[in-house]
Amino acid sequence: MPSRLEPMSPVVLGNVNGSRGSILDKCEDFTRADELKALGLYPYLRVIETGQDTTVEVDGHPMLMLGSNSYLELTSHPHVKARAMEAIQQYGTGCAGSRVLNGTLPIHIELERRLAALVGKEAALVFPTGFQTNQGVVSSLVQRGEHIVADKYIHACILDGAGLSPGTMHRFEHNDMKDLEAKLSGLREGAPALVITEGVFSMEGDVCNLPEIVRLAKAHGAQVMLDDAHGLGVLGPGGSGTVAHFGLTDEVDLIMGTFSKSLGAIGGFIASSERVINYLMHHARPFLFSASASPASVGAVLGALEVMEAEPDRIQRLWENTRFLKQGLVDLGFDTGASASPVIPVVIGDFERCLQAWRLLQDRGIFVNPVVPPGVPAHRSLIRISVTAGHTRAQLAHALAVFEAVGRELHILDRPQ
Repeated sequence: MPSRLEPMSPVVLGNVNGSRGSILDKCEDFTRADELKALGLYPYLRVIETGQDTTVEVDGHPMLMLGSNSYLELTSHPHVKARAMEAIQQYGTGCAGSRVLNGTLPIHIELERRLAALVGKEAALVFPTGFQTNQGVVSSLVQRGEHIVADKYIHACILDGAGLSPGTMHRFEHNDMKDLEAKLSGLREGAPALVITEGVFSMEGDVCNLPEIVRLAKAHGAQVMLDDAHGLGVLGPGGSGTVAHFGLTDEVDLIMGTFSKSLGAIGGFIASSERVINYLMHHARPFLFSASASPASVGAVLGALEVMEAEPDRIQRLWENTRFLKQGLVDLGFDTGASASPVIPVVIGDFERCLQAWRLLQDRGIFVNPVVPPGVPAHRSLIRISVTAGHTRAQLAHALAVFEAVGRELHILDRPQ
């Protein structure tokens, strides 16, 4: 057991004394998770025994949920569940094949039409998961001799898509427009390039500088793709997303979104021009070779879109809760970074202290998620809070009191800010 906790890191591969070894040796050698479990500091795979509401049960104990991405509290909405059940009754539990063969239903077509209208594009294409959406779009769209220029904080699925692409990957410093310009300027003149960013960054909760990204991309003849997994349902008129929030719908070429955050289900989509969607439909391997999104998920998302239209006050409540909790944390002296969304990081810095803070919060009935390297840069371990429209003011005030107690117990609030 090491004297000091260190973040989990990739296993170093290789053999010993020239022996061939087993490809499974790395599995035996990986003990970091076991060490954290023995210390009571393993924060993953907690079993939630109830639905994704503002309160949940873990090991039979009620907890205040501040770690869910269900920003509009739609995973348990009666209308959303009813639409999912209606889809199952009509189409069964699955499609038993890919969309290009036997897996396309009328509700797939209806959902793609509704999503395209929501984000203001000509067409959309639904994938079984958000991960597959980004992986499929990037890997199939960017070819040899072409370039990906992406923010360093982009999601792992975009990195995986870039790894499968024959194009060349370049990463600019997070939200650093000078570095983006330098990366674009360094490309061979006339070389095709796709600039990729997130709308709302999933760990820090800050919003991309989309107007400047668009300006720089256009100046260098590049196209723009925006991953709006955490912006859809949160920003823009009626929850239409980050691009609409900035009024840049016609300037952003591809808009990606997921169903597993605001829209209460699982899946993802890409929206763009009709010709781009037609190309991806016939080239994106995760779309071509995966079973299509289940009827229940598609029906649920259709229901979620209907609730968003019928109950616009949900977004208003979400932002009221966000402002209340963020200001309360700042007033206590916590570092919440540059968050400008319902994703609020509480930056702890030290890996070990971050896990200790998580454990104390967990023991006192607050469900949050610790984010440690490699999920964040070294020495920037944080507690990630997600606010929802369903939280009451009393729940959030209670959370602030618990955070303050934990912060003082671990001397987080005693340090100079």
